[in-house]
Amino acid sequence: MKIVLCCQGGFSTTMLMDSMKRTVRDSQKLNEADFTFKAIPVDQLPAEVDDTDVVILGPQVAHRVDSIKEILDPHAIPYTVVDKDTYGKMDGATVLKMALVARKKADLAAGK
Repeated sequence: MKIVLCCQGGFSTTMLMDSMKRTVRDSQKLNEADFTFKAIPVDQLPAEVDDTDVVILGPQVAHRVDSIKEILDPHAIPYTVVDKDTYGKMDGATVLKMALVARKKADLAAGK
């Protein structure tokens, strides 16, 4: 599963991405080989959609959700916006769960 994290510049999402990687690595149920993470500035999102399974949006780009949906919807890529408190705590476990739930809901809606 490829998870792309987007924020304004890609820097703070790198810290969140590292926390998510630690969550997977420390998990007894998840396999590191099943996950790929990438942290990018939101302006680079169009170049990443082809092989992305879910997009995580930092709270600082939440106001751009309408234009982001225009990029993601044609590819049926689900997204989730991280609230500022979870983001501020760099709570990778919660954000990973949000990503997995978003992907699962999208798969169910598509009949997969």
